[in-house]
Amino acid sequence: MKLLIKAPAKINLSLDVLHKRPDGYHEVEMVMTTIDLADRVELSLLEKDIIKITSHNRFVPDDQRNLAYQAALLLKERFNVKKGVSIMIEKMIPVAAGLAGGSSDAAAALRGLNKLWNLGLSLDELAALGAEIGSDVSFCVYGGTALATGRGEMIQELPPPPTCWVVLAKPFIGVSTAEVYRRLNIGGIRHPDTEGMIQCIRDHDFRGVCQNVGNVLEDVTLDLYPEVAQIKDQMKRFGADAVLMSGSGPTVFSLVEHDSRMHRIYNGLRGFCDQVFAVRMLGERHTLD
Repeated sequence: MKLLIKAPAKINLSLDVLHKRPDGYHEVEMVMTTIDLADRVELSLLEKDIIKITSHNRFVPDDQRNLAYQAALLLKERFNVKKGVSIMIEKMIPVAAGLAGGSSDAAAALRGLNKLWNLGLSLDELAALGAEIGSDVSFCVYGGTALATGRGEMIQELPPPPTCWVVLAKPFIGVSTAEVYRRLNIGGIRHPDTEGMIQCIRDHDFRGVCQNVGNVLEDVTLDLYPEVAQIKDQMKRFGADAVLMSGSGPTVFSLVEHDSRMHRIYNGLRGFCDQVFAVRMLGERHTLD
């Protein structure tokens, strides 16, 4: 038996850090939404009691470092599953990009293995398990659009954002999330208007969404990697309606309402950056069908 699960990327429309917690994590408020840029995760049932990871992307680990492997191992141990699985990951989401590619692969593995191994878990139960793997995994289990709080694992569903194009560009660098958080001066940051963003999403107000984008990690990454700032400048110059770095970076995305301007930004960036994508927001939550 085989299952093919889509694992979509996410972008942060708003990312705020409130304070550092006693457990070492940071308390965050993030408005996130999934986009139509997705890895493909193929799950094949194995009678042998092993977890096998394969990918043609050399940057994807095939052992316990892989979050999809960790998801499978967690389910096996928690529910005493004696069968194995082969997990083949076809990467379309850039690695170490601030787009939650690894977390989405883990979430896809949780959703798919729930069916493959007949576990009968709900999305809420899968999301709770996802929180044990990584901060973004809970959101990726649900997909759609949400406010994520706590360390990212507390999810409040939001309606889909206004329809628009999302043009993404990733320079050929990786960013350490831990390093960005380590350099963040929480006392000196300008906090985005999270409530304003949520209200604009509820009102289906595209202009308002564009005016309320914000990411407190952006300045840290821009200082470390000038090429990220250059991509931002290029997107603005080509006429994007809003421009923001996603997560801890280095991927920068623009929100674009009109097709003609999307093509201009996409084509302009293609000569400037290796990995460029033009996609739509997905907005809707995953189901367990």
